[in-house]
Amino acid sequence: MDALIVVDMQAGLLLGPPKHDLPGVIARINQLAAMVRERSGKVVWIQHCGRPDDDFAPRTPGWSFLPELDREQTDIVVPKTLNDPFAGTDLKAVLDGIKPDRILVAGWATDFCVDATVRSAVSNDYNVVVVGDGHTLNDRPHLDAPGVIRHHNWVWSELITNRSIRIADTAQLLAE
Repeated sequence: MDALIVVDMQAGLLLGPPKHDLPGVIARINQLAAMVRERSGKVVWIQHCGRPDDDFAPRTPGWSFLPELDREQTDIVVPKTLNDPFAGTDLKAVLDGIKPDRILVAGWATDFCVDATVRSAVSNDYNVVVVGDGHTLNDRPHLDAPGVIRHHNWVWSELITNRSIRIADTAQLLAE
């Protein structure tokens, strides 16, 4: 059984520069969420709770999940205040209760909260699958978004783990 962790796919990400392939990432997250649910898995939505002056401050327009996402009542929401959704939250307890065979990770932003999620999941001894075409960000001053995504997919595939880590595109995961 899988747990799909979707990181920070909230309205606040629409502010600022455009995010790389955002409509495609949303569509792929929806496909994977449906697959995970059909196979009796769980979808866990990570919701960033920013400071009062932040675009992700609780109960502001930027805090809500993107309306294009297919969310269900049986899904789990874990609020967080840092990049790492395991830090200061009950995410580990939630996952330990679910007992997934593996964790799929998708969301925004590749180089911040998605990266922190992947590394913490590895450090917490989960089998991790990063959805290679399921995370996004905008261009950075020194590197374009596709370059950042390629770089992180490579780095994550090389992490040292006690369990397993791999990068798989949505089509691969749907075909398994």
